[in-house]
Amino acid sequence: MAASIDPLVVGRVIGDVLDMFIPTANMSVYFGPKHITNGCEIKPSTTLNPPKVNISGHSDELYTLVMTDPDAPSPSEPSLREWVHWIVVDIPGGTNPSKGKEILPYMEPKPPVGIHRYIFVLFRQNSPVGLMVQQPLSRANFSTRMFAGHLDLGLPVATVYFNAQKEPASRRR
Repeated sequence: MAASIDPLVVGRVIGDVLDMFIPTANMSVYFGPKHITNGCEIKPSTTLNPPKVNISGHSDELYTLVMTDPDAPSPSEPSLREWVHWIVVDIPGGTNPSKGKEILPYMEPKPPVGIHRYIFVLFRQNSPVGLMVQQPLSRANFSTRMFAGHLDLGLPVATVYFNAQKEPASRRR
């Protein structure tokens, strides 16, 4: 069964980034051994490499994965909303993003100030889109809604987000 969207409403993911939707697929995201659950706290130092993402579904279904930060550069003044961190299209169901076409390489979270939300959004595609998608000119001011509309992806089928904030600099002795 797909996850509840209640944490997405409380965390303002529904509203700031996405419209209301009914989850119809399962997606699990791991940074190392840490399973990402909605609203969990992750240290940016553990996100240097792309996460392991597993997507449910059948191999004849294709998916698009988008990762964004709607709180750039600051949650109180998100003038760069959304900062896009990763785009992978044409991912076969039952696999992971390494089996798809990476449109925008993964960029690890580096929140400069405040607590940022990092959102993984999964869309089911109607057909292959890899040849129709170009890398965004900028990572800043990306719109997940407009991207999905441009590719006729409809509403998401799964979403999960985590929180992260700048880690204190290590003290040298």
